[in-house]
Amino acid sequence: MDRGVVGTADRDRLVVAVRRYAMSAVVTPVGELDHHTADLLREPLDKLAEDAIPKVVVDCSHLDFCDSTGLNVLLGARLKAEAAGGGVHLAGMSPAVSRVFEITGADAVFTVHATLDDALKE
Repeated sequence: MDRGVVGTADRDRLVVAVRRYAMSAVVTPVGELDHHTADLLREPLDKLAEDAIPKVVVDCSHLDFCDSTGLNVLLGARLKAEAAGGGVHLAGMSPAVSRVFEITGADAVFTVHATLDDALKE
């Protein structure tokens, strides 16, 4: 099982790391997810959906901010993953990021885990 970082994308306010495993992947955005940085997360999530990775976990523990564009990227990734027979799980959301999901009701359509370890156990 390769646990190395296989892809990163970097712009001033967001870095996205992707770790692939046999049947899953962990995507870790670090920084601010908004209109200007959303493509940095969208691109690796789209690639994972194209590759039909059954389980994608987005580790939100280092995400400082998420606006509606970022939320739409995650919702789109969820739809693409489900169409390919997989799913997107969210883990480790800060209270500020979690609040965006609560206000919009998006938390009801994702499987949300308190920690990355919890997400990987299932």
